[in-house]
Amino acid sequence: METKRILIVDDEPDLCDIVAFNLRAAGMEADVVHSGEAALAQDLGRYHLALLDVMLPGINGFELARRLRNDESTRSLPVIFLTARDSEDDTLHGFELGADDYVAKPFSVKQLLARVRAVLARTTPIAERLSHGGLTIDMRRKQASIDGNEVSLTRTEFDLLRLFMAHPGQVFSRQQLLEQVWPSDVIVTERTVDVNVTRLRKKLGTYGDCLATRQGFGYFFKA
Repeated sequence: METKRILIVDDEPDLCDIVAFNLRAAGMEADVVHSGEAALAQDLGRYHLALLDVMLPGINGFELARRLRNDESTRSLPVIFLTARDSEDDTLHGFELGADDYVAKPFSVKQLLARVRAVLARTTPIAERLSHGGLTIDMRRKQASIDGNEVSLTRTEFDLLRLFMAHPGQVFSRQQLLEQVWPSDVIVTERTVDVNVTRLRKKLGTYGDCLATRQGFGYFFKA
């Protein structure tokens, strides 16, 4: 699976160092620049997501986001704003500019990593059909089948299977699955993940063993 590359644009060097360190520890690549002008000088097509501070010297984060959205080559680049400007008007303005998320300072690194993973999961293109042996899921029809026979899955079970099959071998913790599969306004526990994975395994029959457990870490699809 392709390693995700993140561009951090913020004029606080200490904060940039902390964020970059933790992104790299999470298996991503991270580059840092300290101004909007420096960001625009980068090969932005290399990145999968940009973290933009709003209060930048010169070209501020809002203006930088506007330029990214107006450029065909960067129009689809996901953006998360990092800022102490967390008023409702500022937040709405950020989303109007096409931001994918808005994280208010100060923030916990754990929270930021969760937001980054969630945005990457939402914005990473996935093939219309994913297959493993006789197990196939059709994205457009929202349908799973085994050897041509449809498997009746709930929406949550389908979304879990889609996520696992799109990232074979990648271990997802229960918390990551909650963040990427369940709606943010629904309160569920990590036990809910276990129940749904167990139910999905049963429905997949002989392919149920493909949903493997990495003890102490989480679940992954064993291709």
